[in-house]
Amino acid sequence: MSDQQPSIGHVVWTDLTVPDADGLKDFYAEVVGLKCEPLDMGGYADYMMQASGEGPAAPGGVGICHARGSNAHLPPQWMIYFGVADLDASLEAVDRLGGKRIGDVRTMGNDRYCAIQDPAGAVCSLYQKQTA
Repeated sequence: MSDQQPSIGHVVWTDLTVPDADGLKDFYAEVVGLKCEPLDMGGYADYMMQASGEGPAAPGGVGICHARGSNAHLPPQWMIYFGVADLDASLEAVDRLGGKRIGDVRTMGNDRYCAIQDPAGAVCSLYQKQTA
């Protein structure tokens, strides 16, 4: 993800987690025109998808990831990550308002995020960028 501070409430990242990221990246490369940059995940590669010569395909970035390890529980759908000011407070609101957490809070560097499901069944992730 980008080193820039995300705006609260904005989409800061988009991922697709599937069993065969290697094959699906080629689908999106040909259908949409995205370029693939492998990202070493320790024994396999996930992919950062780039717009044709113009950087990330969406604010923050777009990834196509394998449904392995800590991503095994994620549904095979495009997952958007919303920037939040306080992940713990947002997760408390999810619980209180009839949503549910999908998996545990995870970290990327110092940043924290968690997938959630809203009361209607839609899935997204909440992402808190830690300031230095």
